[in-house]
Amino acid sequence: MRSGVYRQNLKKGREAIPAATFMSRRKNDLGAQGENIAVRYLQNKGYRIVARNYRTRFGEIDIIAEQGPDLVFVEVKTRASGLFGSPLDSVDVNKQKQLSRVALDYMSRKGCENRPARFDVVGILLKNRGFSREGDVAVELVRNAFDFCRGSW
Repeated sequence: MRSGVYRQNLKKGREAIPAATFMSRRKNDLGAQGENIAVRYLQNKGYRIVARNYRTRFGEIDIIAEQGPDLVFVEVKTRASGLFGSPLDSVDVNKQKQLSRVALDYMSRKGCENRPARFDVVGILLKNRGFSREGDVAVELVRNAFDFCRGSW
């Protein structure tokens, strides 16, 4: 096997996948799986999902939902193991600023700037190497995880 290449099956017509691409795809798959789990979890908690993967030039919000009168912007963090800490640890001040900016953009575009809003964070730990069954998932929800960050972007 060549260095830096994940070797799948190199029979005729198949190509090697660069290691970075493979890892990126696996990370994207893990993130998508976590978001699907989070959506089901939030719906069971009474959230109504309004949008998923809302993207702007400022960044992306994983899930936008409503719960009662509140508009809820949800960041989902998924990990395949607890080796590098809790999934929730990665929502630092810079991420909070980015999410705030995207949320303000969303609220401005939808004309709901005066609506009560909050940020929730869902941490998901997949206990079975990223390919989980329902019993292999730990979900932690932090409601109102941080305040809107205003100021220098």
